[in-house]
Amino acid sequence: MDETPLDDMPSDETPAPALPRRIALGGVVTLLGAAALGAASAFSIGRPAASAESRPPDSPYPPTHWIPANAANYTASGRPDAYPVEYVVIHVTQETFPNTVKIFQNPAAKVSAHYLVASADGYTAQFVRERDVAWHAGNWNYNTRSIGIEHEGWVDRPEYFTDALYRASARLTAAVCDRYGIPRTRERIIGHVEVPGSTHTDPGPYWDWARYMDLVAGQPPAVRAPRGR
Repeated sequence: MDETPLDDMPSDETPAPALPRRIALGGVVTLLGAAALGAASAFSIGRPAASAESRPPDSPYPPTHWIPANAANYTASGRPDAYPVEYVVIHVTQETFPNTVKIFQNPAAKVSAHYLVASADGYTAQFVRERDVAWHAGNWNYNTRSIGIEHEGWVDRPEYFTDALYRASARLTAAVCDRYGIPRTRERIIGHVEVPGSTHTDPGPYWDWARYMDLVAGQPPAVRAPRGR
């Protein structure tokens, strides 16, 4: 993340239209890009360099790199004033990290998430400002009231769910919850599959919810950031 706080970067002058998510990041299993992947150390080869510096080490958020999504793939907003932020939605990409970046930066994709966590080492990129509405849940009501976190991997390949991925994601989720006063509970930290009307299955049967929630609960409480950050 660059030196500017999460939500102090200028908004686009014209908000993008509220369109449904159309690309299957999570859900029906695809093998696109999977054949080239072998050992865990290769999972995130080719990811782009961040376009800005990471967060300061004393931040409750993990080091987070700003790689902006195309403005055609989210709705500019002014949350939490415009909409309360009440959920964190957990996704699995069904793609490699580099291919997911390409999707979020493709103006024809009409899909995005706020964050993406890499499998091999927990590298975390931010694509959409938290004040803006990412198109990740396939449900406009949930999009407006949630932060979407994608995780590199496939729902039927548990080797992607590394310790580094779980730990970085848990730190991020805990920081988001503390920032907005969201309880760190399964009622508010949900999978894409649990969004009403979802046709997706992610994060899938191999996502270890018990382990993940223990990691989220174990994060030290953070002081809630002042409004406007």
